[in-house]
Amino acid sequence: MMNHLRQRQSGETRNRFGALMPGGAVRLACAAGLIGIGCTVGGCVAIQRIRADHHVHQGEVKLQEDDLEAALAEFQAAAELNPTLAVAHSQMGIIYRRMGDYEQAIDCFIGAITRNPYSFNDTLNLAQLYHYTKRITDAILAYLHAVELKPNDFDAQLNLGVCYQETGDTNQAIQRFQNAIEIDPDRPHAYVNLGVAFNADEKYYEAIRAYKAALERDNHQPIVLVNLAHTYMKQDRLKMGRQALMQAIHMDPELGAGHEALGYCHFRMKDYLVAEKNYKTALILEPRLPRAHAGLGSISMLKFLGDETRTDLCERAIEHWHRSLELEPDQPRIHRLISRYKRRLTNPESALLNEQAGG
Repeated sequence: MMNHLRQRQSGETRNRFGALMPGGAVRLACAAGLIGIGCTVGGCVAIQRIRADHHVHQGEVKLQEDDLEAALAEFQAAAELNPTLAVAHSQMGIIYRRMGDYEQAIDCFIGAITRNPYSFNDTLNLAQLYHYTKRITDAILAYLHAVELKPNDFDAQLNLGVCYQETGDTNQAIQRFQNAIEIDPDRPHAYVNLGVAFNADEKYYEAIRAYKAALERDNHQPIVLVNLAHTYMKQDRLKMGRQALMQAIHMDPELGAGHEALGYCHFRMKDYLVAEKNYKTALILEPRLPRAHAGLGSISMLKFLGDETRTDLCERAIEHWHRSLELEPDQPRIHRLISRYKRRLTNPESALLNEQAGG
């Protein structure tokens, strides 16, 4: 009953994030002050607010000096003196994020939004932290609130599209990227993401148009050329894909993903010697490329199938496939290939020994 009465007196409500919005926090703070110093109601509120504002000012000074611990203490003191002070929670969120304590930062930004539901910056910060900590559903809800507050913010629309893309909702992703392009047609980032979304939706011509639009706005984007090449290859336009990849590698000779994609392109063109060279170069530059190992495994297996006395080639192929799975386990096709060709290396005697060892 007391809890119910306290909640009714304070006028608490809940915002869209489920956080309490204290309508009567000033009255309760004043009551606490009356016990401590015996001031009048109006004087108590005024003194508490002045002291809280002073701590906020001191916290901002300490923050500029990069003294995070001291700044945090000042903002915590301000929040205790004036529980309705949104800026104190907002600044604590910024500090905790800089410290790497993302859960505390999230709680603080929720606290700031609870006290000021119309704060776009706090909502955007919260959405970014949810996204960074892989809480994609929460991130989408926060970004939706952000775009409600500020529909013409490029970053909010773009990042909301990225979240939708990560959930597999390509239609929503495409819509948000297009919204971002309408807000600022000169920035290439939205075109790149739009191309990725169209490609995932198997709308290859639209994807190519988006990638080219990105390159028109910034022609030094080798990874966009790699994406463009992959889309060309999905259309079996292998020469166009190779041309785009050669351009990407010319821009950045150490781009492992470019060499790996070029290996795949040459593999598709049945130029296996060049493909093998490209894959090996890719792994020298970036050892953690699962598709390069998968490609080398396929080339070794093709050589084995041409000469089945060369069991060493079969072993090499299977080892490359294992390495590919170590880097990216979710590859059903590679699992099937290993199961199929592993039997080629198992003679009847070994199979019997393995069965007895397992039984």
